[in-house]
This record gives sequence, C-alpha cells and structure tokens, in this order.
Amino acid sequence: MKKNNLYVDIHVLQNVPPSCVNRDDTGSPKTAKYGGTVRARVSSQAWKHEIRKMFEEIFDTDEIGVRTRKVPQMIADEIKKLDDSMDDEKALKLAVKALGNIGVKTDKEDKASVLMFFSLAQAQAMAKLAVEGCDDKKEYQTALKESPSVDMALFGRMVAADAGLNVDAAVQVAHAISTHTVHNEYDYFTAVDDLVGEDESGAGHLGTVEFNSATLYRYATVNVKDLYKKLGERTFDALQGFAEAFIKSMPTGKQNTFANRTVPDYIYITLRTDQPINLCGAYEKPVSGKDGGYLEMSEKALKEYSEKVYRNYACEPEKSWTFEEGNFTQILRELNVAVKEMLSESEGN
Repeated sequence: MKKNNLYVDIHVLQNVPPSCVNRDDTGSPKTAKYGGTVRARVSSQAWKHEIRKMFEEIFDTDEIGVRTRKVPQMIADEIKKLDDSMDDEKALKLAVKALGNIGVKTDKEDKASVLMFFSLAQAQAMAKLAVEGCDDKKEYQTALKESPSVDMALFGRMVAADAGLNVDAAVQVAHAISTHTVHNEYDYFTAVDDLVGEDESGAGHLGTVEFNSATLYRYATVNVKDLYKKLGERTFDALQGFAEAFIKSMPTGKQNTFANRTVPDYIYITLRTDQPINLCGAYEKPVSGKDGGYLEMSEKALKEYSEKVYRNYACEPEKSWTFEEGNFTQILRELNVAVKEMLSESEGN
C-alpha cells in the first residue's frame, strides 16, 4: 500500500525544579486544568521562541530567517550591495516600493505595518527585482515564496496583506503540561540595604515571586513530506536541528532567580506513516508521587498508554527510539537515516 504520510513524533519527560519559566499577565506561572486538576503549563510559543534562538547555534546565519518590521531596511541593504551607486534614502524608497507590490504597507518610519518573517534569500530576490525595475506583482510573490529559511519552513509564516504568501507550518508543538497536579507556591524574599545605619532596621525591599515545580510531558510532531516539499535536501539537516533544539532548549523566564535549566529525563521518538499522535492521554489521570517522585510513574504511564493506543486505534510506529542514557547524537543520526530511506521508498512507489 502506498504510504503518503511521514511524521516524526517527539515525546519528552522532563523534571523541572522550582521555577517560573513561563508566566501570565499577573506574573504567575502558567497553568491549565486537565483531567479535572490543575497542571503546570509552558506554552508552545515560549518553547518555540527558545528553539528559534538555539537555531542560531545550530544553523548558518543565511539558513535562518528574521521576524521584524524592519523589512524595508533589510531589502534596502541588499539593494545597495547590488548597486553601490545608490544612497541609503533611494535604496529605502525602492525597498518600500517593492513591498508595496505585494500589498505590504509601511509607516512614517519606513517600517512594515506588521511583523514579517523573512529569509535572507528572499530579501536578496526582492532586491534584485527592485534594482531591475520590475513592477510585476507575481514576480515579487514568487520571490517571497521561494527559498524559505529553515525556521520559516518549520514554523510557517502568515502575511495578512496577501494570504497567497502564507507558509503552512510543517511542525506542531504542544503546550507542555505536568503529568501530575501542581499547586503554585510563593517565595517571600527580602533585600538588605548594604549602607543601612546602625540605628536603622528592616529590609530595603520586600517581595514575593510565584513558582512551581513539575515533571513535564512535552510533545512535537514534524510533517516530513511537507517539510521536504519546502526544503528538498535541506530537510534532513532541518529535521535533525529541530529535534536537537526541541529536546535541549528551555524557556528562560526567571532563570536568574531559580537556575532551573535541566535536560530531558526520558525521550521517545517515533516515525509514523498514519498520523501524528499526542500521548498526553497517559496523564488524564494525574500521576501520583506518593512512592517518591513522579518520573518513574510518568514513564510507566506513557509506555502503557502508547501500547493501548497502538493496540486499539493506530498503527505501531514504523520505527522508534527511546533515550534514557547513551549517545543522544547517535539517535538523531539514526532518525535521519531512517527518514531518508522511507522518503526514498515512498518516492519509488
């Protein structure tokens, strides 16, 4: 039977000590109610932001994009590289005109009216058209669609001015939730005035900071075939880079206060040809830590639930890897080899 789908699912269990890595508008650690009890939560947006920051260490600069309102300046810089006789003002006006061809408005400061996701290759392509005096909207649309950066292909792009310029994300990242019930706590702290006089007493400052600690279940899935359509042979580096960044990254909220940076305690990666499967159902009934810690019971619940899902609803993964100790890099290499083989097989069908 022809296999038209190919997904990489990444499941992570990670212990996080007292922390406030992702807080709401009141300063409280984010939470969610799941299975009738309150769970610690870290939003997907917070984790994706850290993944993109880690991409700066994994990929070359020209392989990753930027999200900015300073798109006109970005294009203007490339225009000046193509025509060194053009001054800053003229290059910027030409860049603004080029963006106008795709319906992107700019303000009085010559910034785009909205944040835009741009790759260096796309800025260079638009600059070339601008220097050539092109006014064909379709040419600019093509320039803005081709050569997406790795992070653009993974996380997508929305352009409100022209839906045709949108890029669908090849990756989905779930909100991380604790496998057990949590109760936020408060740290009451004081700061001492170093120059206080002998006749003075009391603290120079009083305050509280809210925190919790948790064993988190984290999940992400990659639509490999969709990614391959966008990146071609760059897909394999992108997949390995994303997996590494997803597994090793950590949102940085209040990290100077709590020094909470940890690494995963358990990783389960699957290669699927039916559909992606989030295994958070393993924790609909919160794990109990009465026997000492949540990790062991969380791992047991994940294994039992995955077996139930595979038995009753979904296919067994084509291949899978678990990681508790050993060579993490080797697993990512094996994943890439398996993806290449399965892509090759499906192309041959």
